[in-house]
Amino acid sequence: MSGRLAGRTAIVTGAAQGLGAAIAQRFAREGARLALVDYNGPGLAETVAACGGSATGFEADLSSADSTRDVIARIFGQVGTADTLVHNAAILIETPFADEDFSSFFKTVNVGLQAGFQFARALWPTMQTNRGGALVFVSSRSGIEGFARESAYCAAKHALEGLSKSLALEGAAHGILSHTVTPGMYMKTPMSARNYSDELKAKWVDPMRLTSAFVALAERRDASLSGQRLDAWAMSQSIDGAETAHA
Repeated sequence: MSGRLAGRTAIVTGAAQGLGAAIAQRFAREGARLALVDYNGPGLAETVAACGGSATGFEADLSSADSTRDVIARIFGQVGTADTLVHNAAILIETPFADEDFSSFFKTVNVGLQAGFQFARALWPTMQTNRGGALVFVSSRSGIEGFARESAYCAAKHALEGLSKSLALEGAAHGILSHTVTPGMYMKTPMSARNYSDELKAKWVDPMRLTSAFVALAERRDASLSGQRLDAWAMSQSIDGAETAHA
């Protein structure tokens, strides 16, 4: 299959809906082979079908370290290793801190940080050997700011920002690029539908419009971007505008 990602293999977490599903479908159009992960089996099956035969779905609960290890083993057994990770899976349930408990707090943190660490760590040796790879951690404003009723989500996203910066430094000698990516625009997703005000919903866009940025990062076009926090909307607009101008 031809395309910008022909010959590449990518793992996309949180792929059953929203931005993860859009990234998976765009990667499939660009020729990538895909391992898609989500706890939502029916939604995951829909994304796999939409990818037209280039994707395999793996149902898993990424809030569990054991389940995360198990799904990584299943991916490696059925698909093999990958040169690209897009860790998009996340939980955002707004909760006053006085009502937060240990279990729910670390369920959110584990989906973000624990799963992000385990996937990156599992892929790291092959990326080192092959002298290249792309690690993309989806972040948000909650990764650099604090928001009331989002203590667990902010903790998870802040942690991913630090993890990515460290991996970028260590990966530089091996051609491994690491980035965090914030959407940069209000997206029409199930998570947004639960948490956005009517004012924000009036501004939201199809998440497919943010996917050019992820294709570019999977292509590893620009090593100087490693370690940076990138804006998917601005980056995609720039890429798509340049391509239209040269069409």
